[in-house]
Amino acid sequence: MFGNLSDRLSATFKGLRGKGRLSEADIDATVREIRIALLEADVALPVVREFCAAVKSRALEVTMSGGLNPAQQVVKIVHDELVTILGGETRTIRYAKKPPTVILLAGLQGAGKTTLAGKLAVALKREGHTPLLVAADLQRPNAVDQLKVVAERAGVAVFAPEPGSGIGDPVKVTHDARAFAEAKLYDTVIVDTAGRLAIDAELMDQLRRVRDAAQPDEVLFVVDAMIGQDAVRTAQEFMTNVGFDGVVLTKLDGDARGGAALSVKSVTGAPIMFASTGEKLDDFEVFHPERMASRILDMGDVLTLIEQAERAFDSDQAERLSAKVAKGEDFTLDDFLEQMQAVKKMGSLSSVLGMLPGMGNMKAQLDQVDDKDLDRVAAIIQSMTPAERKDPKLLNASRRIRIAKGSGTQVSEINSLMERFAQAQVMMKQAGKGGMPTLPGMPGFGSGAGKKSKGRMAKQERPAKGAKGRSGNPAKRAQSGDSSSVTAPPNLGTLPPDLKKMLGQ
Repeated sequence: MFGNLSDRLSATFKGLRGKGRLSEADIDATVREIRIALLEADVALPVVREFCAAVKSRALEVTMSGGLNPAQQVVKIVHDELVTILGGETRTIRYAKKPPTVILLAGLQGAGKTTLAGKLAVALKREGHTPLLVAADLQRPNAVDQLKVVAERAGVAVFAPEPGSGIGDPVKVTHDARAFAEAKLYDTVIVDTAGRLAIDAELMDQLRRVRDAAQPDEVLFVVDAMIGQDAVRTAQEFMTNVGFDGVVLTKLDGDARGGAALSVKSVTGAPIMFASTGEKLDDFEVFHPERMASRILDMGDVLTLIEQAERAFDSDQAERLSAKVAKGEDFTLDDFLEQMQAVKKMGSLSSVLGMLPGMGNMKAQLDQVDDKDLDRVAAIIQSMTPAERKDPKLLNASRRIRIAKGSGTQVSEINSLMERFAQAQVMMKQAGKGGMPTLPGMPGFGSGAGKKSKGRMAKQERPAKGAKGRSGNPAKRAQSGDSSSVTAPPNLGTLPPDLKKMLGQ
């Protein structure tokens, strides 16, 4: 979402590098570029003015003090001010001293409240809570049925005594839900309320009555991050007429300009608490202002990456693989498949890799990453026999033809995978000897990543003509230490040690 803003700010800071001292003219020019970047990102004008004034004032102080590396100081100032307008500190749910904790979701129709109710329930369930979803949106057609489906997918209970679609009293449903939760010992209640296509008096009156019946501990305003400046105006109306304690941004994975995220806290005073980053129920995260500011400035977000890895990677599986690598045992295709499937649980490959610092300069490569390649890899490996997965040296030409037919792929794709797997084996051996391997070859990051054809995996480069004494089997080449024919992926930098451990490297 913040891609264009990140590009503009990065280009602005490049002009400051190499300067031993910044003049007032340099600062004015930089602040002017920042102002343009924020306005193009659809940030509210009052917020832009306040932000730029603060950056200029602090930058001038740095210049006057003659501090070392003023360009880095300016970047730090911009980072700090971004953290401030994004909320300053991370804000989480305040739980009631006496359960249940009631959370009321409010917002316009189409903002994603119903799906968000399921995502929030999954997050709470992961923390050991027992959430109950309440179907208080009795206006939108099939809203109650949709919430029941979401609850079933999330594995949580739902309170839906009325059929909805215009039938039933949402105030009574909300009141009864609290008594039901107390009787059945649910410790959190998430109330999904009705919205409208636009703000009107009827909507606000109903929300106030539902709020009074629910007696919520938290009122969360759910806003579509893709509606730009309209999100700020809508937030102001809801704050004035109903009031809310925090904001949840949905569709943060979209391609809008992201001005709502940078404006809503300053305009309403309510912090952004959560962000919805995709369509799956697990695509939900606590909003950390400092981490988001780092993402915008292309500094990466390694902490969020580690948290996602902790959820995606099975600890027993990681311990087993770590012990296996430490003993020098072979890294098999079954191990390779387990690792690839765990990475898939973390989200799209482009978003995962995008959390690494400096990846803003590799957007062309990230755009070439195709998540469907992981599915093709799984299909290929699962079409092999257990013996073939354990010992890839068995994969002669006829076996590869059979596997290609069974997986619906081409023999060239199997050859490409085996090249990639051979590279992963070498890197795992290095890890077992205490080496620091870089990120293993991932789909879309091999040779020819920018030359994909019809969605298929890119072919590896052919060996140079005249090469002698080399096995045609990539596993044998890996065992002999000859990896010269394996084209390395772009250097993405080494992963943090904690993440390496969780990845079993």
